[in-house]
Amino acid sequence: MDTLTRMRAFIEVVEAEGFSAAARKIGRSKALLSKYVRELEDELGALLLNRTTRQFSLTEAGHTYFGRASEIIREIDSLQETVRESAGDVRGRIKLSAPRTFADAQIGQSMIDFARDHPDIVLEIRLDDRFVDLVEEGFDLAIRITRLENSSLIARKLAPFSICLCASPEAIAKYGTPSRPQDLANLPCIIDTNGRWLSNWPFAGAGETISVSVSGPIEVNSPIAARAAALAGLGFAILPDFIAAAEIDSGRLVPVLGEYLPDGRGIFAVYPHRRYLPAKVRVFVDYLVQWFKAREKSQPV
Repeated sequence: MDTLTRMRAFIEVVEAEGFSAAARKIGRSKALLSKYVRELEDELGALLLNRTTRQFSLTEAGHTYFGRASEIIREIDSLQETVRESAGDVRGRIKLSAPRTFADAQIGQSMIDFARDHPDIVLEIRLDDRFVDLVEEGFDLAIRITRLENSSLIARKLAPFSICLCASPEAIAKYGTPSRPQDLANLPCIIDTNGRWLSNWPFAGAGETISVSVSGPIEVNSPIAARAAALAGLGFAILPDFIAAAEIDSGRLVPVLGEYLPDGRGIFAVYPHRRYLPAKVRVFVDYLVQWFKAREKSQPV
């Protein structure tokens, strides 16, 4: 049995957080994976995993080995994919991290369309609203909806993105239209706890950032649920434009204070800085770029 096979088994076990889960994922027996990992430890002369019937964790040596082994396997896979690409054969598995907001909105259809159009590529999508560590957790790339910060990651912009503050016509009739951000401190607001701001909402005005402390009848970690609360007349909500656009166009939500909302955000595909970008990842990112361009052209002006 060669070292690469044992190395892959070890990585699968760590990423699945257990032998049983890894065995189910890749269709091999738990006993076989345990054998591979044990042989790898014997070969290295070091314990990589602490394992009991109830606990599973990496040793210090295992943590170091996992990071470097993952990089090596990705480089090998990338090399194979480069050769396949030159022969017109792109296939494999893409491990993608994406926020639930992206998948739940209409733009999440982009991932479904890609899977349909590229049957030889398996798209393994992990939905998580936190910022995952791509290298540490073994992701090929991530979708991020944000103002891009300085990072060691490579980013490609897929589409612009903005936020809107809105409420239902009934809520505006009941509570009035705020004329400045500070008015929101005395109005019911719907707080999306997935956002970075929580109950301190930022606004731009006169060259400076204004932070307004808000409160209201509901706090929820989902912009979809926040939109539902706004439609029900519970108050004012800050929502991503791709979540609120249809409701604003129909008049069911009314935007306010648009001139005070910060801009400069976008939807990005981000991936680790690697010497060779795997062909499957490049194909996926190129597809998303074209998908969003086509969507933008089809939007009514």
